[in-house]
Amino acid sequence: MSTSRVPAIGIDLGTTYSCVAVWQHNRIEIIANDQDVKRLIGRKASDKIVQEDMKLWSFKVIAGTDDKPKIAVTYKNEAKEFVAEEISSMVLAKMKGIAETFLGTRVEQAVITVPAYFNDSQRQSTKDAAMVAGLEVLRMIHEPTAAAIAYALDKRADVDGKMNVLVFDLGGGTFDVSVLTIDDEGVIEVKATGGDTHLGGEDFDNRMVNYFVNEFKRKHNADISKNQKALGRLRVQCERAKRTISTAFQTTIDIDCLFDGIDFSATFTRAKFEEVNMVFFKKCMDAVKTCLADVKMSKDSIDEVVLVGGSTRIPKIQELLQELFDGKLLCQQINPDEAVAYGAGILAANLSGVGDETVQALALIDITPLSLGVGCEKDVMAVLIPKNSPIPIKKEKTFCPAYDNQTSVTILVYQGERSKCTGNHLLSQFRLSGLPSALRGEVKINVCFEIDANGILQVSAKETTKGSNSAIKITNNDSLTREEIMKMIEDAERYKLEDEAHMEKERAHTDLTNHACKLRTKIKDYKVRMKLRKTGFSVKDFEAIDQQIEEAIKWLDEHPHVNFDELEDKELELNAIADLLS
Repeated sequence: MSTSRVPAIGIDLGTTYSCVAVWQHNRIEIIANDQDVKRLIGRKASDKIVQEDMKLWSFKVIAGTDDKPKIAVTYKNEAKEFVAEEISSMVLAKMKGIAETFLGTRVEQAVITVPAYFNDSQRQSTKDAAMVAGLEVLRMIHEPTAAAIAYALDKRADVDGKMNVLVFDLGGGTFDVSVLTIDDEGVIEVKATGGDTHLGGEDFDNRMVNYFVNEFKRKHNADISKNQKALGRLRVQCERAKRTISTAFQTTIDIDCLFDGIDFSATFTRAKFEEVNMVFFKKCMDAVKTCLADVKMSKDSIDEVVLVGGSTRIPKIQELLQELFDGKLLCQQINPDEAVAYGAGILAANLSGVGDETVQALALIDITPLSLGVGCEKDVMAVLIPKNSPIPIKKEKTFCPAYDNQTSVTILVYQGERSKCTGNHLLSQFRLSGLPSALRGEVKINVCFEIDANGILQVSAKETTKGSNSAIKITNNDSLTREEIMKMIEDAERYKLEDEAHMEKERAHTDLTNHACKLRTKIKDYKVRMKLRKTGFSVKDFEAIDQQIEEAIKWLDEHPHVNFDELEDKELELNAIADLLS
């Protein structure tokens, strides 16, 4: 197979860690990037999940038009608001740029991964974000399915006939579990999927943050729960501590001047981490059991358990999984951070006609993770497409108006597993008018549900009794209009030129704040004070330096977006103090 054509790229748009994968030199190449916005994609600001997250995020979220959540920031001393899709598109544009630099040519197509449990709104929002970034989406693929592709390519030579694989994908913000079959001809068939779009490493961090907020309050009688800057600094240290205790049994968190001039130090053990997060760990194991039950498989029928996502490095997760599968050795042969992007890159190569024979032989059968149907009388949901149906798929069903002489009906489209509509997620609704006036049961309405290979749903309805053909397609209320998308594309180009300078200034501000905090710690050191006294320092001299440092820290806290000249002036002032203390 020729590789002269420019391949599409594969993108793992992670919650905390993103990867781009591209086929080059007869292999997949991986490049990484960090960010955080996926939890807002396709949700409303009033969503209970968003409201809970807002309490712990270090950035401000407000409700925009149609209850769409917006991230409020100050950019060049001007208030700006961005919807989640806009931030996500910036990340996608960056990944696109990284790939273009690597390949030395323009990239226009991509395979993008999404959590298996993303609903239709979230999928459409991801597609919108890609369009803003200038990418045509060849395919949206479930994250665990992408990981299975990576695993299958690595293990294909060892597959004899068929094997059953369970992919356990626990990342920064989402959790997916899927059961798949892989055969020796390269066919990957998803049998069942489950999980939680709001469960991952960030939730473990949140529990740690809450724990230390309470510890700080207990030790210092001060509440930092409303201080975004303090929470942000604490979150960074919690995330580092979480990584450390995956290989060690305890660690220490040290933060200079965390809040109101108070330094914070605390020991944190692996046992305490497991205690505060056990409810989440058990939730993961329950999802595995449910997934196996959905596909009517016993745990003994699973040939391999594949770990994907950075959070699977947590020892307790591995221990509980091994217990669940009676001590089975877990597969950790593929990089948990890169497996999803790797699989997306392989599928991108397959769809764009590049790659070797093994890549081109790949055949994928994915599924829809949740049931889809319409609302009927007495709050009953009539399912047209059941959960775990293979996609793409098209299903039709005939309904009748509920009353005599009814000339219009409202069709409510739901997604979920509850028999009652009110327990499911309302995707959208539309009205079908112009029905002939007739007795109940005489008018027939044909409703058609169609899911494409990306898992995106289209619904149409038509009255068939007298041959009239009135069809309507759902337009997703939570997705972006074409006008909004075009405006975002223009904005993205405008901000792109200023982005690098802005980030450089933010880093300089952070470095200078850390420098000032270290000087404040140093001036309090007994040995330093004794040394300076021997050179003639008086009590008033110490008080003057203390005050100068405190004023510098206060100024930096109150001026987070100053220009480089002002930062340089403050740096000279602090460097003069550093010279005195050296």
